[in-house]
Amino acid sequence: MTAATPEPEDLLEQIRVRIYERFASDGRAPGVGELAMQSNVDEAEIVHALGALHRERSLVLDERGDIELAHPFDGRDFGFSVKGGDTLWWGGCAWDSFAIPHLVPGASPALVATTCPGCDTPHAWNVSASSPPPGPQVAHFLVPMAHVWDDVTHACDNQRIFCDERCVAAWLARTGNTKGTILSLPTLWRLASRWYEGRLGYGYRPRQPEVAADYFREVGLIGAFWGTAV
Repeated sequence: MTAATPEPEDLLEQIRVRIYERFASDGRAPGVGELAMQSNVDEAEIVHALGALHRERSLVLDERGDIELAHPFDGRDFGFSVKGGDTLWWGGCAWDSFAIPHLVPGASPALVATTCPGCDTPHAWNVSASSPPPGPQVAHFLVPMAHVWDDVTHACDNQRIFCDERCVAAWLARTGNTKGTILSLPTLWRLASRWYEGRLGYGYRPRQPEVAADYFREVGLIGAFWGTAV
């Protein structure tokens, strides 16, 4: 007996969850053929579903149609690696890299590694779900929250960790960028800690702007950059 084809909305959610489950367990996205076999549909339907998930911002496809981002997981190197007990993930940005140990069961603590964009100094921290890592380093976010989805890949590429504010200033002078906002490691950790709660399960919905603003206030991020009142 052939299994019934899922309703379109059910199929989208099944595919979304399978993508996130594979990223969480193996650090990579499943292929179109694998998703088609798991979902009992043809590959054309999977390609269409991936496009729909891209449009609803559940993931980000690159120009070839491959999965580039499935926050907090990533299909390529954005400057961060996250090493759990037996899984290696690419972290798309400082925010996502610090979020993975909170989201993935058994991933805490994870070794988050990167290099300072200002001077190329390597940095690494054991990031756990219980407390922020020590360190004098700072995170710099270039793009205000209201404009992240104007070009989400650019925004993620520019959420980085620097040695200190002097390295931020040197990088801004060299690149011609305008200063965004600077976070301490404890503040970055608080931001990442609950942002993706529930994303690995069915029924997850991204935070709407007003809900996101409430969350930013809760973790101490106030001001125009975050879309919160001073």
